[in-house]
Amino acid sequence: MTITLGTAAADPGEVDTGRLAVGETRDGSPARLPVAVINGAEDGKRLYLQAVSDGNELNGLGVIRQLVPQLDPDEIAGEICIVAIVNYHGFQVAEHRNPIDDRKLNRTFPGDAEGTASERIADAVFEIAKTADLILDLHQGSTSRMIDEVRVRCGRRHTMHSECLRLAKVFNCGYVLDQKGPEGQLARVAPDEGIPTVDPELGGSVGFDADSIQTGVDGVYNVLRHYEFLDGGPSMERQTRAKRFDQYGASAGGVVDYRAELGSRVDAGETLFVVTDAFGAVKDEVTADNSGILWRSRRLPQVAVGEYVCSIGTNVDSY
Repeated sequence: MTITLGTAAADPGEVDTGRLAVGETRDGSPARLPVAVINGAEDGKRLYLQAVSDGNELNGLGVIRQLVPQLDPDEIAGEICIVAIVNYHGFQVAEHRNPIDDRKLNRTFPGDAEGTASERIADAVFEIAKTADLILDLHQGSTSRMIDEVRVRCGRRHTMHSECLRLAKVFNCGYVLDQKGPEGQLARVAPDEGIPTVDPELGGSVGFDADSIQTGVDGVYNVLRHYEFLDGGPSMERQTRAKRFDQYGASAGGVVDYRAELGSRVDAGETLFVVTDAFGAVKDEVTADNSGILWRSRRLPQVAVGEYVCSIGTNVDSY
């Protein structure tokens, strides 16, 4: 059967790329998302894969740029539908939000065909996503420093939680955040349609980070093998899981010095960071309220009072 996605169309054993129309830009020219279809030679499941729903989170695009040339449809059972850049407008200007409507696009699912620019894009891609058996929505920690992780966002009481948790484990990047996400996230909405969905958060960087991109490539291949799109057994290890975040801000303005390394375990009462003045004199020292893992931290050292500094993943176990 021929699989179509926008202008891309692929028969079994073929790959095609094209564009998906999602409206018009301010000069009236078409806004069209880059899409690809990989139609396996054999029947199987369907994977929907997307990236850059936040316009400055590029590591997912780095993953897709490597995957599409590597995957041979003659070796695949099933179909892979890909939207490489979801937040078309944000990507053009390297902004997190969609500058046309000032919306965070990954808060607008399932979308609205008659709504704002972000809602129209979300509606168009969700029409494709909800035909899939599995969904991977590739993200990163914006421009903050963050460990590679996978987020399960449906909530632990959701009927699809165990399947989403399994998909997160199969992605196998080492860390999982198992916490219900905000309304409008694809990884929260799609499980309501009965589709296991996760957000791999591939580190945090300005531009591309080669190590996090490779983690993402390995994770997608692991998913393809585990769910029998490709032959071969997946690599799978126990994952470190956090069930919530403690976030810390600065109670004084100045320059941040971290006392814990990203990804390291910290104990309650341990110093996370100090804030100094421009001459190195300590103005404030911040300690951990609970034991956990230093999950994410701001990239730039300068902070104003109340500005975000870091997050600790807490309620940690493994599975």
